[in-house]
Amino acid sequence: MTPPPLSPRIRNTFAAPIPTAKAWATRYDGRAGATIDLTQAVPGYPTHPELAARLAEGATSPIQARYGTIDGDEALRSALAADMNRVYGADLIAADVAITSGANLAFTMAITVLCGTGDQVMLPVPWYFNNAMALTMQGLEALPLPCRAEDGFVPDPDLAADLITDRTRAIVLISPNNPTGAVYPPETLHRFADLCRRRGLWLILDESYRDFLPDAALPPHRLFQDPDWGDYIIHLYSFSKAYCVAGHRVGAMACGPRVRAELNKVLDTMQICPPRGPLPGLTWAIDNLHDWKAANRAVIAERARVFREGVGQLPDWRIDALGTYFAYVRIPESQADAMTAGEKLATECGLLSLVGPFFGPGQDRHLRLAFANVDLDSIAQVPARLKALR
Repeated sequence: MTPPPLSPRIRNTFAAPIPTAKAWATRYDGRAGATIDLTQAVPGYPTHPELAARLAEGATSPIQARYGTIDGDEALRSALAADMNRVYGADLIAADVAITSGANLAFTMAITVLCGTGDQVMLPVPWYFNNAMALTMQGLEALPLPCRAEDGFVPDPDLAADLITDRTRAIVLISPNNPTGAVYPPETLHRFADLCRRRGLWLILDESYRDFLPDAALPPHRLFQDPDWGDYIIHLYSFSKAYCVAGHRVGAMACGPRVRAELNKVLDTMQICPPRGPLPGLTWAIDNLHDWKAANRAVIAERARVFREGVGQLPDWRIDALGTYFAYVRIPESQADAMTAGEKLATECGLLSLVGPFFGPGQDRHLRLAFANVDLDSIAQVPARLKALR
């Protein structure tokens, strides 16, 4: 008997990278010490105790037994809109915001609204692998926009303009960036916005790591001050990192009324409603955890400093980019390629990373190390583990 076929789009999507890297660790014998896992961007400190209590209360609330509104509670949407107004000097209202079951799903729903089968979406390379996976699953083509280490992996709007085709529907920017940690200058973001407006494209701007920017870097841009921003910009946000609620899967999308009208169909189909339990606690957190978030920014900044000082002293390893949560590191010339180096680091040195090929074409000399999710003692061990690679 011949088994029935599976979706060719899903079969053509590459395997999830993090389980692949973690599988290497099962062959590590402990010779270098305890495993240090730098694969996944998760907060390396606990949820605020009062928020944790409110989340626990939400988990046992009767509202969990019932569906909510498809775009999330209005109280949370209003609170997030007000917070965005504070950060960006904007004038958003609750109707501009939809709460989603995580930022990854927000991206998938956005491209579902914007694109038809066979369309292209431009992704700067190195790219966030889940974005590329989502495009393949939807029958879309990822159009690579190469970024150079010499430029700090900040994408070039002029190069993007040259690469756009008649099938290109959107450009995706992530700042602060995953995987490189690069923070895109406001001028760069505004040039991309102007490009999209001129060429009739959508700009999907993912600022899931916005809350870790220093005060001196705020506002990250002034795109929301354009009264027509909703005609060509979709903004993505995540509560996971800033509020330490990754497992609750809560994200958000800001967009204009034309997109919202179509998005409601997708929201109702793909998520029904976002998880209800965490929403009241997060509504409280937005207005009450500013000082706690500022303290966490300082924690992450110190981890970045220790990582840079330690790994930066190694003669054969080069930090090509380092920022919020991530370092993008070039492997020594003595190593065959990043895939080999990453596997050997995991199996022989107990150091888990994500290898460059997961992040798009031309990345086989790099590793992504997510230093934010481990303590300073573990970060201090990273240079020795890298140096031990043979």
